[in-house]
Parts: sequence; C-alpha cells; structure tokens
Amino acid sequence: MRSPTGEGGVKETQLGSLLRPVRAGNAFEETVERLLQAIKLGVVPHGERLPSERDLAVHLGISRVTLREAIRSLQEAGYLDVRRGRYGGAFVVYLPPEPGHADLAEAVNQMGAGDLADALTFRMAVECGAAQILATLTLDSAQRAMLLRRLADVNGAAPADYRRLDTAFHLSIAELTGSPLLAAACADARLRVTDLLNAIPVLGPNIAHAAAQHQAIVSAILAGDPDGASRAVAEHLEGTAALLRGFLA
Repeated sequence: MRSPTGEGGVKETQLGSLLRPVRAGNAFEETVERLLQAIKLGVVPHGERLPSERDLAVHLGISRVTLREAIRSLQEAGYLDVRRGRYGGAFVVYLPPEPGHADLAEAVNQMGAGDLADALTFRMAVECGAAQILATLTLDSAQRAMLLRRLADVNGAAPADYRRLDTAFHLSIAELTGSPLLAAACADARLRVTDLLNAIPVLGPNIAHAAAQHQAIVSAILAGDPDGASRAVAEHLEGTAALLRGFLA
C-alpha cells in the first residue's frame, strides 16, 4: 500500500497533528490545550519560538484575538515569553522539572491508579497500532530517511534532551501513517504520561536497552513486518511501565 503522505510529504515536526482546528464552543480552552501539548511534549522545545500568529490562527481555525488571549494566559503561567519587535514572537520558556521520586508519586496521586492503568493501556493500543499500520505502507525515501533520523536523534541524545527526542521518535511513527487522527491520539497518549516520564531519572542501562528496542521497532517497520513492529512497540512500552512501577514501589 502506498503511504498517504506521498513523495515529499514528510513533516519535520508533529505540529501539524497537534495544532488541528479547535471547536468553536471552547475555542480558548482548546487553544490553550493544543499549545500546551506542543510545549510539554517538547515539539517546540525550550528557547524556540512558536509559529507566527497568522499561521497558528489558520491551523487552529480561530481568530487572532482568541489566540492572543491563550498566549497571554500561557505567558502569565510561565510557559511562554512574548517578545516584541522584528525578531519577536512567543518563545517557550517551560522546562520539565528535575526528576524526583516525590514528584512521580504526586503525579500518580493526581491521576489516580485507575487513570494511570488506563493511560498505559491507551498508549499501548494506539502506539502498537500506529507501528503496525506504518509497516504495511510503502515509504518513500524521504519518509524512510525521516524515521531513521528520528531514531539516530533519540539514540544519540544527551540525557537533558532524551525525553524530548524520544517523544519526537514515537510521534513520528504515527505522523508517517498519514492519519491526523491517529497522530493526534498518539500525542494525547504520550501527554498523559509525560509528567510521569519526566519524573524518572534518565538511567544509562535503561537508555541502552531502549535504544535496542527502538532499533527493533524501526527494523520491523522498514522490513514491512506489521506483527513484528507491533510486538517491538509492546515490548518497549511494557519496559517503560515496569520502570514506572519500580520507582513507585
């Protein structure tokens, strides 16, 4: 099957999936939600500028007045710094908190044990499904190069950049299927566990193990092995769940 994204249709970020149109009835609230997704998932990392007001308003299907209200609220909450002038714009100043056991326990307490289990199940379903679907598609050279680049980025990441680049790798699998709904679901699933993952220290042996699992996922996708791709993602996510349980014990 031909990939629906087509030749040259590779997106360099996951912004296209996150910044989808909002519903008119809750335009302000959903705009804040979309922008927070992009910020907290590291799709727009610390120090970088959000797209222009014009582009954001078009993507989100909202007025600039609503967009400015959302940006102002996120500035007041400490996520953005709005600068004026020729080189101005809304710059991300949010940084994930340093890992700590108390933070992990607090994040789980806020979610509730049932919600945590549900979030892990949801993530397993959508990410395994995305990898399985992608393995059935015929990827063009640009798409294959993007997947391999995301793999190299995360597997060569410094500890400070690891979570952000790991997110980019996982989201790129869904993005490459060409399904905005699936890409959005995977972003939502990742966001539900982002605070938990950020509360876990980046451990060398775990990162090395994850690198081998990432390679297995990509190899199965590029080999056109849907079942193998799904199994590789499931093994990887089960390892993450085990790590969470270990730090919560």
